[in-house]
Amino acid sequence: MKKLIKNNVSWVGKVDWELQQFHGNEFSTNHGSTYNSYLIQEEKTVLIDTVWMPYAKEFVENLAQVIDLSEIDYIVANHGEVDHSGALPALMEKIPDVPIYCTENAVKSLKGQYHQDWNFQVVKTGDKLDLGNGKELIFVEMKMLHWPDSMATYMTGDNILFSNDAFGQHYATERLYNNLVDQCDLYKEAMKYYANILTPFSAILRKKLDEIIAFNLTIDIIATSHGVIWNDNPMQIVEKYAQWAGDYQENQITIIYDTMWNGTKTLAEKIAEGIGLTDPDVEVKVFNLAKSDENDLITEVFKSKTVLIGSPTIGGSILHSIAGFVHLMKELKFKNKKAAAFGCYGWSGESTKVLNEWLTGAGFEIINEGIRNQWNPDTAQQELAIDFGKQIAKA
Repeated sequence: MKKLIKNNVSWVGKVDWELQQFHGNEFSTNHGSTYNSYLIQEEKTVLIDTVWMPYAKEFVENLAQVIDLSEIDYIVANHGEVDHSGALPALMEKIPDVPIYCTENAVKSLKGQYHQDWNFQVVKTGDKLDLGNGKELIFVEMKMLHWPDSMATYMTGDNILFSNDAFGQHYATERLYNNLVDQCDLYKEAMKYYANILTPFSAILRKKLDEIIAFNLTIDIIATSHGVIWNDNPMQIVEKYAQWAGDYQENQITIIYDTMWNGTKTLAEKIAEGIGLTDPDVEVKVFNLAKSDENDLITEVFKSKTVLIGSPTIGGSILHSIAGFVHLMKELKFKNKKAAAFGCYGWSGESTKVLNEWLTGAGFEIINEGIRNQWNPDTAQQELAIDFGKQIAKA
């Protein structure tokens, strides 16, 4: 369980290889995850965060093999969410009087979830906790990244930033460090984590990054709450976050659709063909929503400059799968992206109009009124879809 990170700082968390869904079923974790907890053993002994509740008993038992629990002087709760704090009730049964350092909002969160009045010590940005041996913890509030209670903790001397959810990924690994894992998988999961969780808070994140930089801290290690620890050039992920927080887009157009009898699918493929004929440099990706991972698609939307959404008309509106996905895009508050709608219909044909209204409400700039096609597209109608793709490429 205990893995040395640097000097008197160790990882004491849990690798969850089997995790497939997170936040209920809102977030797919195709590479599992880790729940990172850290033990500092200077003159004072500090535990930073715990693990998710299903692993609480295992965590406390393993921790007791590493250290006499009565030797823990302080607990730091960077975040009250249950994947960070889930083992606190079991741990506090053993050491009920140990002070828990956290933000004021974290007190509300922890009391609200566990209904215990533990020895809470409220901290604010700039507050310090002496560890002895000339080292301190400095607390930095990270409100709304991604909960109102969030904070990060910096350890002087060893120059470690315990960054909470920032800079993390849902990525299970026993190898612990960023330079020891597959870099493609790592950055794919890091971007997916940002796109699906932190995108709505990009403006806040930009300010927080500036604030952290203004502290002029030397950061040798970024110890996240999930996934790898950044010990090899740790500022590389900070630089990525600075890019991603700037209303990020690549030269990509993404087409997402659902279909009933494949007419809307045909439109999607012909629109993609038209885009490619006009702009061979743009990357065009086409996804059937019903056969795709929604969170992976959100990552594709995050990367895109333009998004096309397609649905046939049903009940005078759109398929509920597409409705749910557009609602998810609205929640994430994407900026500086264009959109267009398309779809087939048999009788009334309202889907493109509905999609335009919904996409406008989700913050996208609508390129045109979209394209709708009655019944299954014939050769001439497929040519019209290709022409529509050409218009999208030019826009």
